[in-house]
Amino acid sequence: MRPPSRARPVRRAAGAGPRRPPGPSARTTRPGDADVVREQQRLDWATDLVLVFPVYWWSVPALLKGWIDRVFVNGWAFEYAATGGVLPKLQRLTTHLLPIAGADAGAYERHGYEMALRTQLTHGLIDYVGSQRGATAFVHDSEQPSTGAAVDHAVRTLASAVGAPVSRS
Repeated sequence: MRPPSRARPVRRAAGAGPRRPPGPSARTTRPGDADVVREQQRLDWATDLVLVFPVYWWSVPALLKGWIDRVFVNGWAFEYAATGGVLPKLQRLTTHLLPIAGADAGAYERHGYEMALRTQLTHGLIDYVGSQRGATAFVHDSEQPSTGAAVDHAVRTLASAVGAPVSRS
């Protein structure tokens, strides 16, 4: 008796890359994605985008990553040039970051986590779509009771960058 059939990888000639249909390979917004179109319209109206997020496993949470993947799509946030390369389309937008981290600043410095996260978001997202780099203010030790001053500093930094008033509670 033969063992059950298993899927076998397709072998291609040496140097052959994956097969892709002609034209851009990135996903674009489908007409039925009303929630995505609504988010894009909000960003079309905005001058600044402030991403406030907890750092999970040294990166952005899955919910934020999914939002980025669905909203910042080919045809709206960028497009592929016929001659090759990427044409960013969000030059009018300034993107600011406020990561909220459980670990202390020393751990981020020792392991390069802060630089890795900055690189991932500034080069991998902000620069790719042509957005302007805004302020970044990390809040470290977010689980500690003494985090209030760091939160106040981060809020003031970002509020100043976007020209928003800071209210006192």
